[in-house]
Amino acid sequence: MRRANDRLASIGWLLLSSALTTVSAAPGSAWLDKIRLPGGFRIAVFSDRTPNVRSLTVGEDGTVYAGTTKAGKVYALRDQDGDGVAEAVQVIASGLNVPNGVAYRNGDLYVAEVQRIVKFAGIGSRLNNPPVPTVVYDGFPGELHHGWKYLRFGPDGKLYVPVGAPCNICLSPKEIFATLTRMDPDGKNLEIVARGVRNSVGFDWHPETGKLFFNDNGRDELGDDRPPDELNVAPELGRHYGYPFCHGADIGDPEFGDERPCSDFVAPVWKYAAHVAPLGMRFYNGKQFPEEYRNRLFVAEHGSWNRTKPQGYRVVVLQFRDGSPVAERSFAEGWLQPDGTVLGRPVDVLQLADGSLLVSDDQRGAIYRISYQD
Repeated sequence: MRRANDRLASIGWLLLSSALTTVSAAPGSAWLDKIRLPGGFRIAVFSDRTPNVRSLTVGEDGTVYAGTTKAGKVYALRDQDGDGVAEAVQVIASGLNVPNGVAYRNGDLYVAEVQRIVKFAGIGSRLNNPPVPTVVYDGFPGELHHGWKYLRFGPDGKLYVPVGAPCNICLSPKEIFATLTRMDPDGKNLEIVARGVRNSVGFDWHPETGKLFFNDNGRDELGDDRPPDELNVAPELGRHYGYPFCHGADIGDPEFGDERPCSDFVAPVWKYAAHVAPLGMRFYNGKQFPEEYRNRLFVAEHGSWNRTKPQGYRVVVLQFRDGSPVAERSFAEGWLQPDGTVLGRPVDVLQLADGSLLVSDDQRGAIYRISYQD
């Protein structure tokens, strides 16, 4: 009976994907008229002054911090009058080595570069005179391929950091590659949480079960439709998720698949379409959106870069039942136009205190705010 109910729920959510509507954009951002959202939702520009913006985090005073890639900068953004737009946008750090990941804890901002993690102590009260960063950890490899790091604090107070594979497909002699790691906030006690993870740029903890879910971007050069990108769950330390031997639960790698069978590894709990590049993700626990979105997972799909017909370039939402995903539907789309024109590439999602969502876009250098009103 439960399986039948899950199937009915999945069908209902899939039908809702056809209910996406074009929304009115804020003044000065007419191209946002092309973005479609479910009825009642609105998208507007929170800021368009953050070139190459990537990961997002927020302080207890509502200041949003944004990492970047090519710019080497970290931004602080403040909506000073509560109108949903960041009037104050300032650079609080520059010259960093791909500061993709940002995380905030107890007044301090942590920033992940390729080889190290640094901390800006007491940043919230020092935005106009940012402190010199202190090094928390500097032992990560220097390879740039999949070297851009995501960063989050877990419910256990640990700092979680992925270390991507230094290639498309390879078996590195260094144990640290293709893993998800964690450490104490002071950089001590580094340990591997998950192995066989090609490139994770997004993870979060389920609000009810507390389990860690993480995205993983599948390998290239197996065709347009293989392998699927993955959502995995890590209920305990040390599990192996297949890379480079197995992809998507049952696709043995042409080069390494003969060395170990897929049955040796943990299968994904959800398969995205191939090459959509799922990056930042957040479970929604706010009160602004309708009740049906509570505890759903919002995922930014950055979009395919080497597929014959592009796909992704949107935000999707996954429905969960009994702690596991059972359905997926598009939530915000239109950054990829029918003629193949790409208007933007979603990277990360962040829930604000009022229950609205921010979505970063590194192609346009913008951050959007999605809100709901009956």
